[in-house]
Amino acid sequence: MFAKDSGLLQGTLELLVLKTLSWGPMHGYGIASWIETATGDVLRVEEGSLYPALYRMTRKGWITGAWGTSENNRKAKFYALTPDGRREYQEQTTGWQRFAAAVNQAVTSTTAPSWAR
Repeated sequence: MFAKDSGLLQGTLELLVLKTLSWGPMHGYGIASWIETATGDVLRVEEGSLYPALYRMTRKGWITGAWGTSENNRKAKFYALTPDGRREYQEQTTGWQRFAAAVNQAVTSTTAPSWAR
């Protein structure tokens, strides 16, 4: 599950997309590339996961999409955060930090459960 080429844990893709777009508008390939680079090549976002997430997030009003020209002169859809998306990013970031801290606390615990004593 946590191998180098593992997929994204359920529920993290939207947060990672929101984080990527917090830097500014970007097309799908750029979003996937940034996530891969930012995670030290541990997480890969496949097209079959990314584009449904982008469509879902657009329907929720968190992002908008507009056609433009990519850095290699190709037509691409660029996604950007909306004000609702920025609020959602803040909420999800807070929730993720609490979740990650709780999991870390559990996996580093040196106190055995009462039934294991």
